[in-house]
Amino acid sequence: MPPRSPRPADTLDDDDYPAYTMGRAAEMLGATPAFLRALGENRLITPLRSDGGHRRYSRYQLRIAARARELVDRGTKIEDACRIVILEDQLEEAQRINAEYRRAAESRNPQAGSAR
Repeated sequence: MPPRSPRPADTLDDDDYPAYTMGRAAEMLGATPAFLRALGENRLITPLRSDGGHRRYSRYQLRIAARARELVDRGTKIEDACRIVILEDQLEEAQRINAEYRRAAESRNPQAGSAR
């Protein structure tokens, strides 16, 4: 059985749904398609491809690209901006995981949380 296509209502709130063409994504960022290609070359974002092979971007990817654009606009080289954004994203994820572990430990031992 072929995979079921998502219903339009299912994709409206999906940050990972590749809803934006390269042209639209570049327009939304105030950037050029070349800028988006450079982000892909530097492995910051990897757009999905439509059946016709065209690049498609999600809202999450556009937020990441916008952060890189801010850094580039301040004079950071694109390669460095991509690395900074990757490291920021990794740090945010590590902090989220730490917070989850802390909550789990505190729920097992409520006294540990009040000792700080």
